[in-house]
Amino acid sequence: MEEAGADRARLGCLGFTLSVPFPSPLEAQIAHGSLAPDPEPRKGGISKELTVTENFLHVCWKADEARVLRVSISSFLDHLSLVIQTMEMFGPPVPR
Repeated sequence: MEEAGADRARLGCLGFTLSVPFPSPLEAQIAHGSLAPDPEPRKGGISKELTVTENFLHVCWKADEARVLRVSISSFLDHLSLVIQTMEMFGPPVPR
């Protein structure tokens, strides 16, 4: 049993996917642009991919350890909350 857990950790089998709806595709793109530049502080052990489909921001994490995955998701949610609050304060974006 212990060996199987070690194999899973090496393969980065832990994952989490989040899809966040926005009122418009432009707002989803703005959120992507605000959140995508934040690299993971740790070199290895976790990866995060952000994509936009229509008005949805999709985030997919893969990690070697549950603790690292939890910290990354928690940090991302804090940043996402700030982005959403900022967008709400300034109102809907003006189309380009």
